[in-house]
Amino acid sequence: MRNDNDTIRVVEFTKEMRKDYTILVPNMLPIHFGIIEDIFADYGYHMKILSNSSPNVVDEGLKYVHNDTCYPATLVVGQFIDAIKSGKYDINKIALLITQTGGGCRASNYIHLLRKALKNAGYEHIPVISLNASGMEKNSGFALTIPMLLKSVAAVAYGDALMLINNQVKPYEDNRGDSQNLLEKWIKTLSEQLIANKGVKFREVKENLGKIAESFANIPMTKTPKVKVGVVGEIYVKYSSLGNNNLEEFLYKEDCEVMVPGLMGFLMYCIENGIIDTILYGEKPLGSFVSKKINKFLKKYEEAINSAVSKYKCFTAPTGFYHVKHLGDQVIGLGTKMGEGWLLPAEMMELIELGYENIVCAQPFGCLPNHIIGKGLIRKIKGIHQDANIVPIDYDPSATRVNQENRIKLMLAVAKEKLQTEEMLKEHLKFTENKSALDEMDSSLRIVDQMN
Repeated sequence: MRNDNDTIRVVEFTKEMRKDYTILVPNMLPIHFGIIEDIFADYGYHMKILSNSSPNVVDEGLKYVHNDTCYPATLVVGQFIDAIKSGKYDINKIALLITQTGGGCRASNYIHLLRKALKNAGYEHIPVISLNASGMEKNSGFALTIPMLLKSVAAVAYGDALMLINNQVKPYEDNRGDSQNLLEKWIKTLSEQLIANKGVKFREVKENLGKIAESFANIPMTKTPKVKVGVVGEIYVKYSSLGNNNLEEFLYKEDCEVMVPGLMGFLMYCIENGIIDTILYGEKPLGSFVSKKINKFLKKYEEAINSAVSKYKCFTAPTGFYHVKHLGDQVIGLGTKMGEGWLLPAEMMELIELGYENIVCAQPFGCLPNHIIGKGLIRKIKGIHQDANIVPIDYDPSATRVNQENRIKLMLAVAKEKLQTEEMLKEHLKFTENKSALDEMDSSLRIVDQMN
């Protein structure tokens, strides 16, 4: 019996299409993708980062994707189909872009699931572009050039810095909205620079990162004690507000400060795994050599971010990818690389080290590696860091937002109680120190009186 998948037509995105087609892209990182969208536009690609997030997205995903498939696939496919059916776009002048990793993660098969969904929905004529670094699929009308890649690396560095600093200013700003307004201003400024071929050279990137950190540090803030929460998990639900039900905004409304590890670390993790494979299995030494060179290049950008942020006492800078890798090696073998692999527990370890010991581990339905390495290592991490307060949260079509938020609130209740206890102890110590100082002063005055 012939499989339906054998009859699915692969439609190429041609050079002619590039002129007047709109390329739809699922949203994951609004800051990063907003800058990258403008970069691609400068090279003649009319991209549109999707923002549709109604319940129809999940409904369309469940309608056209098997319910055993992981939740991010359901959302990505559902967001595409919902956008196509919205009437906002000419269905004969659009293409869809999706990443394809080529690894053991089911994300490598999203492109096939999407094409099957398009066929079943009656849109088989719409081209699907694979964004990959391994030459898995090629389209004559879409190609990544060296200048585009260099600008995209700069965009990732800027996006990571803006996301990191904005999250550390927003909970403390004296005037609500100052941080968001500055964030939007910087996204516009950086996009304009990159389009004008500025802000790309490493020297210029360093200069911009310094100015970004300085501008946010100058926002009037009142630093009050708050619960610090780290967010880790499968890459899509970790970053995407659609995937995690606006987790960051929920934590902000709960009066928390949030830290989400940057995208640069994930990119370095993907590249580092090629080096680790050579060490463990002796495979592809040439590929390992190239990977080392690429990560050495990316490390400069990561260090530039951390250097700019660490100049200001009001900010907490990440520790750096290779320190994170060392932390991961303490709890799991580095050969564990399916999905987020060893990076997931390593990021938990880093967050705890930085003072974000309250952690939400976002886990989508169907992501087996994430559940094993996320949930499975919580006990081991708590054995090393007894103060760790980690809650795994499942994200899937059947999980209600209320249930997810209630579980997070239970974690936050423990965190807030601990914070109150710590603040009471600090006040007690201050009182004790002040009382001791007053007693010493009183004793000294008595001695002086006696001498007189």
